[in-house]
Amino acid sequence: MTSTFSHTTPALIFGGARGMGAAIVRRLAAEGRPVAFTYVSSPDRAARLAQDIEASGGAVLAIRADSADPEAVRVAVEAAVERFGTLGVLVVNAGVLISGAIDQFAMNDFDRMLAVNVRGVFSAIRYAAPHMLDGGRIITIGSNTADRIGSPGSSVYAMTKAAVAQLVRGAALDFAPRQITINNVQPGPVETDMTADLMEYIVPKLPLGRIGKPEEIADLVAWLTGPGASYMTGASLTIDGGWTA
Repeated sequence: MTSTFSHTTPALIFGGARGMGAAIVRRLAAEGRPVAFTYVSSPDRAARLAQDIEASGGAVLAIRADSADPEAVRVAVEAAVERFGTLGVLVVNAGVLISGAIDQFAMNDFDRMLAVNVRGVFSAIRYAAPHMLDGGRIITIGSNTADRIGSPGSSVYAMTKAAVAQLVRGAALDFAPRQITINNVQPGPVETDMTADLMEYIVPKLPLGRIGKPEEIADLVAWLTGPGASYMTGASLTIDGGWTA
């Protein structure tokens, strides 16, 4: 069996151009991994991120791919494999957040959330798995709303993230014969574009009295890709400053 504990095995990150995704891309690239990542609506950010990594001596590939489209996901996986070879790490971060009460929620928005947050995660795992080294690592980025919603208007988003948590539990059994681990990181409020206008509401609710940083999520993801996490699979790890405590 091939060990993937080396920090030089290639990584593919779905949703890597900004926020937590960009922090994960930078963290894994800093460890010496060739990194491919996808983006949809932020081509300028994706280009700058790729340039930064290349300037630091890293190997990187930015791929435009909408995770709502299974064919685009498949093509992105193939592009990463063609460039860097067999994958050691897969991180599925791509997701959308649309809020609203159920009786006012547009069906198009509902379908979009399912397409990206659930089917997109499944598609990434489905198409990447045949190209992964035995002993590889898969990490999904879920949400602490899978365990505690906390505010009205979050029911559909929470449902999609609970689905991811259950998918990971089942996938852990599917991939165990290959010693591929799969775990789900469940962030709480993190300093990103989506939370910029919510600071006054969020921070008082956090026991630690501060919002999380994307780099803290990236640190947990990096740990899950290393040898210290080799016995952990099928788990959902909540990192939210005590929001769900």
